[in-house]
Amino acid sequence: MKQLSRIQSTLFLIGGVLMVLGAGCYAFLIGQKVVCWVYLVGALIFAWMQVSQTYEGQSTTIKRLKRIMTTADIFFVLSGLLMVDSAYQFMRYSFADVSTYFNLIYNKWVLMLLVAAILEIYTMHRIGSELKKES
Repeated sequence: MKQLSRIQSTLFLIGGVLMVLGAGCYAFLIGQKVVCWVYLVGALIFAWMQVSQTYEGQSTTIKRLKRIMTTADIFFVLSGLLMVDSAYQFMRYSFADVSTYFNLIYNKWVLMLLVAAILEIYTMHRIGSELKKES
């Protein structure tokens, strides 16, 4: 795996911290209209740094795991977008009635975040063990 520079590593860490703060404060109803944006910015920074960390080896397993990790990053960003929508309800008027909006969109960011976190944990663990095998 290509190592991140010191600045990239710092941005990666800041993105992760912003995601945790944003999701935690949003879940505990602390300033939801602000912290949803904090989470979204953190998710964008986190995903950007993780995608920029490339793999130059030949292992198809690690390449597949990196694609799964990119999918998890997309889910993190989608989770942030859904969190912003839950705070401001932008898409509410796109639906015929409010109950359809609440059934399909409202607070579904939690599900996206859960899927992204599970994929992220799985791929980080597997990539670590595959890199040990490779070297």
